[in-house]
Amino acid sequence: MKKVLLRETVEHLGQRGEVVKVADGYARNYLLPRNLALPVTKSNQRQVERERAAAAAREAEERVVAQALALRIEALHCVMVRRVGATETLYGSVTSADLAEYLSSQQIEIDRRKIVLGDPIKMLGESMVPIKLHRTVTAQLRVSVVREGTDGADGEVTDVKSEV
Repeated sequence: MKKVLLRETVEHLGQRGEVVKVADGYARNYLLPRNLALPVTKSNQRQVERERAAAAAREAEERVVAQALALRIEALHCVMVRRVGATETLYGSVTSADLAEYLSSQQIEIDRRKIVLGDPIKMLGESMVPIKLHRTVTAQLRVSVVREGTDGADGEVTDVKSEV
């Protein structure tokens, strides 16, 4: 068994900065060549501590930016206009790509994979769609799916034919 100092979090082994015991071959053939760990020395411990402090500062900055973006997203109300059949089912569903396009039109660039939409929205009505902006920050986007020909607010018929 060999003791190593983890430079990165390794699943099922430990967190960054921890000293763990691993098999000699695992350390020699996997952890050390991939720079996931270092041999335990005083200088390596100081180096990993500096890396951890820099990563914590970067993480805090990213969290602040994500929280500000979450406030902007939660202030929005996305109205998607779709054609509807006789049984109140949509001819076309609302997908994460549609929501990403809407956010892009609001000058908010979000990767569609961050939009946590289990299944596409296939019914009329209002939904709250979570958007994972950061490991600890999730925004809720309010999405209303309305029938083509109504404005969605008070049910009046309008001449809106294009999709948002």
